[in-house]
Amino acid sequence: MTALVQLIVMLGMFVVIPLGVSLIEEPGLAGVRRVWPVAAVVGSVALWLPRGPVAVGCAAGYAAATLALAVQAPRRLARNRSLAPSEVAVLTALATPAVAGLALVAERAGHRLFGFGLDILALTVPHFHFAGFAAALIAGLVPRGDGGRAGRFAALSVPVGTLLVLAGYFIDDWAELAGALVLTAGMWVVGLLTWRDLRPTGPDRTTRALLGCSALVLVATMLLALTWALGEATGLPHPSLAWMAATHGLGNALGFALCAILAQRRLRTAPPRRAALAPTLKERHA
Repeated sequence: MTALVQLIVMLGMFVVIPLGVSLIEEPGLAGVRRVWPVAAVVGSVALWLPRGPVAVGCAAGYAAATLALAVQAPRRLARNRSLAPSEVAVLTALATPAVAGLALVAERAGHRLFGFGLDILALTVPHFHFAGFAAALIAGLVPRGDGGRAGRFAALSVPVGTLLVLAGYFIDDWAELAGALVLTAGMWVVGLLTWRDLRPTGPDRTTRALLGCSALVLVATMLLALTWALGEATGLPHPSLAWMAATHGLGNALGFALCAILAQRRLRTAPPRRAALAPTLKERHA
């Protein structure tokens, strides 16, 4: 695991997931929020330690927190009894960090989980913090308004694409390419809705800039993801994993996930007239 990947993962652990979780109205998340800072610390320590029992123990502590987060998904489903697109997106967001936690434990143990190489496991950790958690969550929070069909498409295609990419790990590169196509389409629709519908309603220049950045970055980063998946499936020239981490990974982490979640936080704390433009998931199903 390179230093760049480790730093990207730490951003997910310390900032993206806790801020994102704060946007989800779910009673059972209170306990997870309390223990998450400790989990993020031990998880980050695991990233920098040499592979071995101590690193595995720290990684397991973080994985336990991600599992506690994932447990909230079936509980939320049982309580709300809703499979509305935005609910599917938020359920996916709650569940996917556990994939990252499991991959981290295996990678720190030097164990080829399900036969995957350590480099793939190392990149699975940031992938399911950002393409898993952050992308699904933001897809569930994109504005509905008059663009309801597009919003529902985005809310469904992002979690479906993420899960197809995960399934592609076990099937073949063509299945992973199919997942990348669905995920890219969904993320581009998220970007379009953010730029067209949400950005103009931003209560201040900073919020509008964050929304605009998150929308525009998706155009380039998802094109890179599609290029890589196509190359893996067909043998055509495509970027290396190291190059993808430095471009697609860093861009999605900083330009999309961080900006989008910070913007959503600012929308929630805006004056009532403005904040009403960004309803919560609970309000959308009222």
